[in-house]
Amino acid sequence: MNENNAQINEEILYREWVPAGKVIKIIMLSVFLLNSIIGIIIVAFIPRNLIFIGWIFGAVSLLLLLLYWNFRGIRIALTRHYLDVGYGILNHKKIFLEKITGCEITKAYFRRYGGLGVRFGLDGSWAYTTNFGQAVKLFFQKGRPFVFSTRNPQKICHLINEITRI
Repeated sequence: MNENNAQINEEILYREWVPAGKVIKIIMLSVFLLNSIIGIIIVAFIPRNLIFIGWIFGAVSLLLLLLYWNFRGIRIALTRHYLDVGYGILNHKKIFLEKITGCEITKAYFRRYGGLGVRFGLDGSWAYTTNFGQAVKLFFQKGRPFVFSTRNPQKICHLINEITRI
């Protein structure tokens, strides 16, 4: 059996969906509504030869919806061989457990990451955060530490430590 089929059939020990926090949802909805209202007002009250401005606001509203949909949460899956963390379409990390040298529970502080989303921390870590709450911080033989938001960091670290015997 080849390696890809083995990974597809591998038992998932832990799975979690960590949705974006309420603050992000409120900000995105507010910006979307404001942009849409301005676009509607422009289309309704400006001369026909400037109607393209309304289309620009419509395109920006669509882009905002797509961005929100893409970054609406983090997918976490843990098997006996790897941890898979996905944040949107382009931000996807598959970490083989044998490369992990440490796992600790942390918090995703604003002062460390400067916001939410895909971030580079002041401590040199790389992070996928959906809120300023609980997170897991992984350390590796080589490379930057990796932090990701979760609602159950104790369970994730316990499973990783048990499997890798850190």
